[in-house]
Parts: sequence; C-alpha cells; structure tokens
Amino acid sequence: MLKQILSKLPRKSPKSDSLDSAGSDSGSNTPNLGNGFQCTIGGSSLTSKLNVVKRVSSAVFPSSIAAGAEAVEPHLSFKEVSNPQKHNLFISKLNLCCEFIDSSDPVKQDLKRETLIELVDFVSSGSAKFSEPAISALCKMCAMNLFRVFPPKYRSNFTGGETDDEEPLFDPAWSHLQIVYDLLVRFISYSSLDIKVAKKHVDHSFIVKLLDLFDSEDPRERDCLKTILHRIYGKFMVHRPFIRKAVSNIIYRFVFETERHNGISELLEIFGSVISGFALPLKEEHKIFLWRALIPLHKPKSVGIYHQQLTYCVVQFIDKDPKLASTVIKGLLKYWPVTNSQKELMFLSELEEVLEMTSMDEFQKVMVPLFRRIRCCLNSSHYQVAERAHLLWNNEHILNLIAHNRQVILPLVFPAIERNTQNHWNQAVLNLTLNVKKMFSDMDEELVLACQCKLEEEDIRSSAAAEKRRLTWERLETAAGVQPVACNFLAPIKPATCPVVC
Repeated sequence: MLKQILSKLPRKSPKSDSLDSAGSDSGSNTPNLGNGFQCTIGGSSLTSKLNVVKRVSSAVFPSSIAAGAEAVEPHLSFKEVSNPQKHNLFISKLNLCCEFIDSSDPVKQDLKRETLIELVDFVSSGSAKFSEPAISALCKMCAMNLFRVFPPKYRSNFTGGETDDEEPLFDPAWSHLQIVYDLLVRFISYSSLDIKVAKKHVDHSFIVKLLDLFDSEDPRERDCLKTILHRIYGKFMVHRPFIRKAVSNIIYRFVFETERHNGISELLEIFGSVISGFALPLKEEHKIFLWRALIPLHKPKSVGIYHQQLTYCVVQFIDKDPKLASTVIKGLLKYWPVTNSQKELMFLSELEEVLEMTSMDEFQKVMVPLFRRIRCCLNSSHYQVAERAHLLWNNEHILNLIAHNRQVILPLVFPAIERNTQNHWNQAVLNLTLNVKKMFSDMDEELVLACQCKLEEEDIRSSAAAEKRRLTWERLETAAGVQPVACNFLAPIKPATCPVVC
C-alpha cells in the first residue's frame, strides 16, 4: 500500500551539471551547447555568446558587493551587449583591471590598457550608472593601480623638490597611470553621482592615500592629483574639514621634520582657491591654518619652489580679513633670512604685496620692527637686495603709509640712507638712495635736516667714545708693561710642594 502511494508522487528532476543551468528558467528546456553558447527554446529566442551571463565568482568580486550579482564576460565590448547588461560589464572590466600585470608581459599590459580606455570612453559617453557596486569596484581599481610607495629619493641635495638645476623625474608607468587618473577625474566630476553613496568609498582613508601621492616626483602626476583633490573638496562637503586637517599635517611634517616634499606648491595652489571661498567672518580654524601652517612655510630653504603659491594664499587671507596684515608681517620678520640673499628678495616682493593691502592702523602696529629690518636691507652689500628695498618707495600706497608716519620712520632709515650715499659700491643703489632722500626732503625738509644734525652729533659722540677707548687701552698696556707679542710667553709654573706628608 505504501509503495503504491509513493509511486504516485512526482519525481524530482535531476540537477544539471551545466554551469549555466542555475540561471535558466525551470519551465524551459535549455541545452548547454558548450564553449559559452546557450540556446533558449521555450521563449523562442536564441541567446548567443554575446549575451552570456555567468555567476559572479568570489575571486573576482569582493563579498561586500551584492552576493549573487551577475556580470558579463569582461573581454566583451560595450557595443556587443544589451543596455541592461552594460552596467554589469562595466563592473566586470573594473575588476579585471585590478589585476597587477608585470612589465615582462606586454600582451596583458596592452589588453589592460585597452580595457581602461574602454572604461574612460564609457564614462565619458554618459551611459554609466554609478550604483554602489560600481562605485566600490571603481574605487578599488583606482586604489590597486595608484596607491603605492615611492622609491627612496636619490637626489644629491635636500631641497625637497625640483630646482632650476634639476630635471624632473618622470614615472615610466605614466602612460598606464594617466588613464586611471583620467577615469577617476571623470568619476568624481560625474553629474549624476550620488554623493551620499560615493562618500562611503571615497572616505578618509582613500583621501589620505591620495594626498600621499602628492610626493610623487613626476609633475604630470601631481597636476592630475591637484585636479582630483580640488574636485573632491568641491563635491564632498562633508570631507572638507578632514582635507584641511590632513594637508596641515603634511605641511607640519615638511616644515618641522623633513623639509622634503615634492607637492607643496600643488597643495598651496589648491588652497589658494579654497581660501578665496571662505565665508566671512573667518572661522578660528582658518586663522590657525594661517598662523601654524602658511607662515611657518617661509622657513624652509626650498621656499622658492612654492613661494608664488604661498604669497597668493597669504594675500587671499588678508583680502578676507585686513586685520591679519600685521600678523603676517610679524611672521615674515620672524622668519626673515639673514644669509640667503635670494630668499631675502622673495620676502621683499611678498612684503610689498602685503603692504599694498595693509590699512593704516595695522601698519602702525608693526612699522618700527619692519623698518628696522628694511634699514638693514637698504645697506645690504648684495646690490639686488638693496635695490629691491629702495623700490618699496615707488609704490604709491606704501609711500602714503610712510609719509603719514615719517616722524617715526625717517629717523629709523636715515642713517642707512646717509651711509649708502657715502660708501655704497653700486652706482644703481647709490642713485636710488639719492632719489629716496629727495622724496623725504620733499615730504618734510625740516625733519630731514633734524635727522642729519642728530646723525652728525651721534657720529661725533661715537668718534669721541672710540678715541676714549683707544686712550684707555694705551694706558692699560703701558701700566701693565706689555712686551712685544713675540716675547710675550709665560714661563711654565712649577707646582707647589705640599708640606703635608701623605
């Protein structure tokens, strides 16, 4: 009886061993033709190799991407698949490009390059849909290809980047890296990109590793990174405070530890536009960035590499808040070079730009220490430094500030002017000194005469004091009976004998 009941129950059909049977419909006969071809009879449609769908292997796609997703064979072209399958093909190609290919295999390298170019063209066409699996796969691919440790730097000097005497070093893998950077730029700039989803993958860790690449010695790579970081800062508002903090840390390490970094100028160029977009009034965080990061950047020897960008950032801060002018001038005086004339020329140029934006109140706070330093520059034996310091008087705004405060400034600089007129070796500097003296005479002739009389009195007192010192030394030498230097040898002193018997 039991056997009769069991015999009437429907029997379960045996499982197919085909790899493609898992995706077939249970109500249709779908014979596997082998080699990737599959024919569907029940729906009167034929599916060729161009529409083959395979299960995603965990070795190709990470488990974080939706398990059981389907991907098209990555070696197919986007033109060879239907529109619904292009998204899966996009992810397949991204994961294919995650594989590291050694330079000894040019065939695979060319295949990877062609795949990357396909991806760039696909994103450029606007057909890409950046779902979370696609964003995750793209960020993973960029990380695998771009994030790397640079080899040790073998440059002979320690200037922290290329100088005028050094040729930039170009990365031999740039033809490959350039396409990856191009894809990343287009991804960040994509108009329909969901920022809420993208920020999960373009996270703090991704940004830190991206910033580390700014130390690349290839200027082409740094230029691409500059564009990418600027787009990330503009699009991912939630990451802005972290980016500012991370860049500050790079500057601190450069200024106070290594004094070596290749991308300081590019980072400052980005922050030049960032500072111009700061809202008013400035936050305390932004002022701290000026005090602790930008002003100390005047200290390193290699300031000439990034001085133009640094000056622009400083001027942007003063443009936002004119009260910061006195703070900036104090910072320049703190780090003013003493023995480096080329660096001193840069400081004088920056000082002129800062003074052009300085109000009368801020100028009066710093004019005494400022013109003590300018006085030294006027007397510099390096003619370019002396010449550049004299040219400050050709600026109308600076001349106006000096004219209104001439009672304080002229007594400070007049001794340097007189000293130049008497014994400076360069004729161009001598002519500029006479012009400055004439400007002061036109402003206030009585003050010039008073300063001249005071200087003459000081010279007389100085000469008298020098003569008094000379006579004093002569009397001391006579009283001590000083012998000629050749005979002035002391006899060795014998140690005293100890009367106590030990």
